[in-house]
Amino acid sequence: MRTRATVKFLESLYIKAFINIVVDKKGTTLYVETYKKEKLHASYEEHFNVFGVDEKIIEYIHNFTKETPFFYIAYLDNSTQQGALPTCLKSEMSRYYDLSESEYKCVDKKWTYYTSKTDLYELEKIYEKIGLDFIFSPFALVSNFFKDKLEVHFAGYILLQEDLITLSIFENATLLYAESINVESYVPEEILEEPAIEDEEDLDIVEEIEEGIDLDDISAIDELDSLDDFGDIADLDSLDDIDNFSQEEDIEEEFNEEVAAITQGEGAASEDEDLVSTEDYQRFTLIQESINRYYHDDRYDSKFLETLYIADGVGVSSMLKQYFEEEMFLSVYVRSIDIAQELSQLALEEVIS
Repeated sequence: MRTRATVKFLESLYIKAFINIVVDKKGTTLYVETYKKEKLHASYEEHFNVFGVDEKIIEYIHNFTKETPFFYIAYLDNSTQQGALPTCLKSEMSRYYDLSESEYKCVDKKWTYYTSKTDLYELEKIYEKIGLDFIFSPFALVSNFFKDKLEVHFAGYILLQEDLITLSIFENATLLYAESINVESYVPEEILEEPAIEDEEDLDIVEEIEEGIDLDDISAIDELDSLDDFGDIADLDSLDDIDNFSQEEDIEEEFNEEVAAITQGEGAASEDEDLVSTEDYQRFTLIQESINRYYHDDRYDSKFLETLYIADGVGVSSMLKQYFEEEMFLSVYVRSIDIAQELSQLALEEVIS
């Protein structure tokens, strides 16, 4: 049996490897930190376009685990059946949620986070080839990230991920309300519909287009008229003029192609901005609805919210902050977060505590 002194001696000989797994709709991110004598030695990050475990992920992890017996594998819970409750008393938990099918953990004897037993079982099966040492809740991650604010402020604390939004409201480190929101489940209230065609004449035109256009119906006069677009052919007096015209046309075509490429690039950028704006409004709507549930649910000690702290793990635009400020009159502070690095910090604190 190893004594603590023996373990400490062995730890001094080997590095510690903290292997962190974050899965979202884009795939799997592996972030690894290695420590030597309690100091950060190196960090590594790799993204894989898979949502479970394949040979590449196993090989990547094995490159670290083969170097040391002191390795720890952490996973950020992405279950849609998770949440947090403003109590640690078992007699009060059922007031907020039926935990009979959940695993849960009390934090500081004040509040509890939970997740689905079924989802945990599935995780164990998916990662049985590598094993998981820790499964951390996003509620634990965001509360740790904002612990400098959480202990002294009454505010909402939000973690933005690709698939999930984690919302919690704390007052002086006491949880008042929490909800895990699945972004993918959002259904816009306004659904665009195709305009109805009422005019019979318009209907005839549509039917004609659908059936196709008979080229024989196009008159020769229309064809001649279309040549006007090419300029006055009589101005080309010689073969030299024709050659010059041809060269100028080539230059003009090249210029037009360059302009078109730039325009397409600008168009793509504009489409990306529109997509970000749409996603930000979707996030705003989901969070707004959750806060309204907090206000109107008698089970919670609801107070008027004035401040939001947002941990941005997706790269939102300034519009999200603007939505909250203009439509809900909230003071909003956005702080970028590297979710995988914060997960590693949780694992490190768990090991050294």
